[in-house]
Amino acid sequence: MKAPGFTGGTIDRADRVRHDPALLREAEVDPRARLLVLHGLDPELDQADRLVWTALDAATTERLFLGFDDGAPLFAAAPPPGQPLPGGRSPALFAMLDRFRAGDAALYAAARSLVDWHSRHGFCAVCGIATAIFRAGWARQCPNCHAEHFPRVDPVVIMLAERGDKVLLGRQPPWPAGRYSALAGFLEVGESIEEAVRREIFEEAGVRVGAVRYVASQPWPFPSSLMIACIGAAEGEAITIDTHELEDARWFTRDEVRLALAGDPAATFGAPPPYAIAHTLLTAWIEGR
Repeated sequence: MKAPGFTGGTIDRADRVRHDPALLREAEVDPRARLLVLHGLDPELDQADRLVWTALDAATTERLFLGFDDGAPLFAAAPPPGQPLPGGRSPALFAMLDRFRAGDAALYAAARSLVDWHSRHGFCAVCGIATAIFRAGWARQCPNCHAEHFPRVDPVVIMLAERGDKVLLGRQPPWPAGRYSALAGFLEVGESIEEAVRREIFEEAGVRVGAVRYVASQPWPFPSSLMIACIGAAEGEAITIDTHELEDARWFTRDEVRLALAGDPAATFGAPPPYAIAHTLLTAWIEGR
């Protein structure tokens, strides 16, 4: 089974440096230190499809420590205070998603989510005062009430309902014509992964699910989700679509899924792209995992 996109990171995140200003200073003055080139939240790739880096002194804002790559300290520049960055995925980034090397994709995902979090969380959620970066960029602290705030991760379940040799997929209106994919939704407070899988499938497609098995996970940096991929055993095949969530939902056979994953012209639907964990999930289902 192919690993999901944005996974496979190899850097040393070096938590020790986040807690020790002297170690952080050593990293900043290291001649091997590099700064990730970002245009807003978009990276730049060179001719070999590798992330582009520059000298650390190119940063005009505070620097966020990412970790070490073979001993070289890596940083990203914090966003300018009071200037929110545009969210979403630009056309330029969409064009890069299939080109990323695995390790670079994971590193970019971490950097993008961290920079984006600082852009959107400049004020204390407790008292409303402007906060300051600390712990090498992995937290913000309020100078008034001393509350500490940390980058958040939003868990999302993404899942297939299976019944015999068929699997349930849905589509949303913004997707490319003919594309179908796994259903997905955010976990709610006080809810387990299994409960969220059952709830989301029933809410979106009206299908009851029993046993749930975990398959894989994927960081999804748009802006900071953790996709938790599962497969649930459907108790029936009748579909009732929530039109607020889906445009359509259908059962597809294993042969239909196999053709779609292969990009075969005879396929009855378009599969999600390889960097999406939905592609990994369908591959796992085909392989009987």
